[in-house]
Formats: sequence, C-alpha cells, structure tokens
Amino acid sequence: MPAATAAPGPDAAPCAVICLAGPTGSGKTALALHLARELGCEIINADSRQVYADFPLITAQPSPEERAACPHHLYGFLPTGQKISAGRWAAMAAAVAREVTARGRVPLLVGGTGLYFQALLRGMAEIPPVAPEVTRRLTARLHSLGPEALHAELARADPAYAARIHPRDRQRILRALEVLEDTGRPFSWWHAHAMAAPPCTGPLLVLDAGLDWLAPRLARRLDAMLAAGALDEARAARARCPGSVAGVRQPGWSGIGCAEL
Repeated sequence: MPAATAAPGPDAAPCAVICLAGPTGSGKTALALHLARELGCEIINADSRQVYADFPLITAQPSPEERAACPHHLYGFLPTGQKISAGRWAAMAAAVAREVTARGRVPLLVGGTGLYFQALLRGMAEIPPVAPEVTRRLTARLHSLGPEALHAELARADPAYAARIHPRDRQRILRALEVLEDTGRPFSWWHAHAMAAPPCTGPLLVLDAGLDWLAPRLARRLDAMLAAGALDEARAARARCPGSVAGVRQPGWSGIGCAEL
C-alpha cells in the first residue's frame, strides 16, 4: 500500500493535472509515455483493475521497461481480497499528484475507469465507510440471487439511482444497496446533499476508438498476454485465495479476463 499523505485543507486549490482516458487497447500507454517525455510527466494509474497486485499481465499494467521510462504510481499495490472505492482512489491520486507537482513535474492520470475521473475532476459524495459485514452479506446475496433481483430491490428503494444503472451492473448495484442499508439514506440522496469539491482540475483527453478498429488489436493483445504467462498468473492468484470457488469472488477478480482464465 502506498504511504499515506496528509490531505489538503478544505479550502486548498485543486491540483492541476492532465487526464488521459480511453477503452482497453486504444493506445493510452504509448501516448502517455510520449506525453511523459515531451511534458515531463509522472504517470498515475486511473484504472480500477490495474490497482491489483496479483494481475499485472491480465490487467495490462505497465511493463518494467515502460515503468523505467518515467515514474509510475498506484499500479499493483492492492491485495486481491481488498476493495477500493472511487472516493478513496481519488484521495490517493490527488495526494500523489500534489507530490508530483511539488517535484516540478506534471501529473498525468491514465486509465479507463470513468468513475475515477469523475471523482477526481467533479468530486464525489462524502459517504461514510460501510461496515464490512454489510458488504459481505450483500455480496453473498448478489451471487445467490443474481444482479437483476437486487436491481429490482434497489429500484423499489432508490428508483432515481436504479434508473441510471444497468440491471446487471453488479458493482454499482452492490454499492448502492450497501450504502442504503448501512446509512439509512439512498445513494441518490448522498449525491444530492453531500458532494465534496473536486480535488483536481485539468483537461480530460479521451481516445475514441471504434469496435471494428479495436477488435483485431484486442485479439492480438490476448494472444500476447497468454504467451507471456497470463494463465499461470491466474493459477497463482487463485492458489493464494482462501477457497477455490469463493476466491474468484474477491474484488480483484472482477477485472475482465481474470475469472475467465
């Protein structure tokens, strides 16, 4: 886990950053390294799957050669069994961005998780931490009943938020239900009444790539990933889980390709 850094006061000015987003395989890494060379950047991870230590290949974390080209932050630091919220990530990323700025360098946030960029540039609702037992119980119900059933429950309790998310969006359904149960207030209430100021400001550059262009690139990427040992990586990660079936339900396994492998 990266070292904790004291948060700035509530009146602190937002930290200036550059953000680079886009789908998997769209060329973010190559462009980020080019920007780092041209602008003197340090790269900060903004992908919710690349935070996990057990899956450097499957989640396409920067290679040792790419990391040697410029400093990289917040990659591969989280154990598979731990969950991280967008708000927690944003606080960590903003702290790193301030450290980068203090060194006279430019913070460059790179990734594919839209909610992370929203938390960083628009702010997040200040929701208290949810009790772990609530998360565990609702996670078990999610696996037992399926996301559609829990989405129906959410629609009855918080129709405004349920209408915004897909009935199979497991992560957002679980988050909304656990907040509702633990705080007694629906997710939509927190978004309307408890928004924090954004910790950072700056341009958001998005690589727009169509599926026809992406599909062959992703196929080649998968072949290269398998050749590099992705299946062995999944086997090793599963062996470290406390139970062969229950293990793949841990948060780190939710990245595309992890449970499939």
